Amino acid sequence: MRGLSRWLAGPLVFGTFALLTWQERRRPLRKRVEPGLKHRIRNFALAGIGALTVVVFESPVIQPLARMVEQRRWGLLGALQLPVWAEAGLALVLMDYTFYVWHVLLHRAPLLWRFHVVHHIDLDLDTSTALRFHFGELIASVPWRAAQVSLIGLNPSTFAVWQVWFALCVMFHHSNLRLPIQAERRINRILVTPRMHGVHHSILPEETNSNWSSGLTIWDWLHGTLRLSVPQEEIEIGVPALHDLQSVTLPKLLIMPFEDQPEYWRFPDGREPGARTASTTNLLLP
Repeated sequence: MRGLSRWLAGPLVFGTFALLTWQERRRPLRKRVEPGLKHRIRNFALAGIGALTVVVFESPVIQPLARMVEQRRWGLLGALQLPVWAEAGLALVLMDYTFYVWHVLLHRAPLLWRFHVVHHIDLDLDTSTALRFHFGELIASVPWRAAQVSLIGLNPSTFAVWQVWFALCVMFHHSNLRLPIQAERRINRILVTPRMHGVHHSILPEETNSNWSSGLTIWDWLHGTLRLSVPQEEIEIGVPALHDLQSVTLPKLLIMPFEDQPEYWRFPDGREPGARTASTTNLLLP
């Protein structure tokens, strides 16, 4: 498994990113708000800072911890001693669920939301948005990741497999790819899809506070946070208080969490986004 992650992880992740970027340009789900190149360069810059943050703050903690977990058989997986394939599968499921919990905390805890909002104020949702996270959020996630690794019992191999799985899922559901609606409905029974996650990035707070799953949709089903009945043409991406191009420049994104925060769910003129008429259907709408 270590060989698989070493030789295939990079090409698989970068290849998937390139494929999704190409396809979303051919079959876009939503109209763009700003030029694609400018938008992607900004997100790549944030991604570069984020990658450096992971190298400096996360890897020196998580990699030695995962090796220690493997040596001392810590955590649930260490106690169960399952076959390799079963251990990897259960690791993915448990990491997926505990990341759902972390995602909820990012929205519910005001201090964490200060950093996570940088991800949400992207005015266009596409594959590059999957890379757009403030370095402060990544630093704050290190203790949570350490708890995941030690309590679940992830060794370096299972952690690497989860990283690849997570990257593929996040790129897919952030993409601006218009899938055939029937195909997306079938995929959505198991995995988070672009239309589903688009609802999570809506300017309406009740929609932003739904669809928190990152990989498997089952967590939203179980917790009653699933929202699929939203016509895609009615979704506006972003956060009302920061809903203009002047608010999303790179320097402002970097310092934003450290400044006084606006009333997120009001536009600068004081208006609140209008509520959406409830739908009775429980299916993704085209």
